Amino acid sequence: MSNDSSTVPESALAKLGHTLYQRALVRREDETITDPRGQPIGWLLDTRTPMLDGEVFAEAGTVLADRLRARGIEQVAGFGYGAFPLVTAVLPHGTGEQPFVGGFIRERRKPYGRRRLVEGPLDRTKPVALMDDILNSGRSAARAVALLRSDGFQVAGVMTLFNFTWSGGRARLEGDGLWVESLLELNLRETARAAVPSGDTA
Repeated sequence: MSNDSSTVPESALAKLGHTLYQRALVRREDETITDPRGQPIGWLLDTRTPMLDGEVFAEAGTVLADRLRARGIEQVAGFGYGAFPLVTAVLPHGTGEQPFVGGFIRERRKPYGRRRLVEGPLDRTKPVALMDDILNSGRSAARAVALLRSDGFQVAGVMTLFNFTWSGGRARLEGDGLWVESLLELNLRETARAAVPSGDTA
């Protein structure tokens, strides 16, 4: 859901949403793609394609940082390759009064060196927002939240690029007391034709 305190115009958000969606969309006509079981699928979203482009990276970072600032969040953490560009995109957009710091969550604690589960300068006395690229079932996000909590962090909410509205991910996380905000709500189950700014429907 859109936050009232956001300063990014809806027109800019819609433009960014279109760019992210079009650049992330991969169709079977373009290349062979499969699900985790190896079965052919019609389409998927690969958010690393737009988020590892410098121009889109900077624009997305501005929008994400604006929404996080509106919620009073200054710490972000990510779990997995899809989330890491989101964390790093936000960091340059802090201010002197509200700088951003980030962290990367490991699958398991590193067994040597500093033996950390969460890498980075995060402060356990302040709330953290989990960054994720796509919210579907919510299982991966719930796992990341559990890892953060097990390491003593307070998780306030989850910020994503895309939310598949036909899935139960949002309800799963909100049921755990977290706020959930996505830049784009995707509501087509069989085809990849519609992406709209968060809060709209298509």
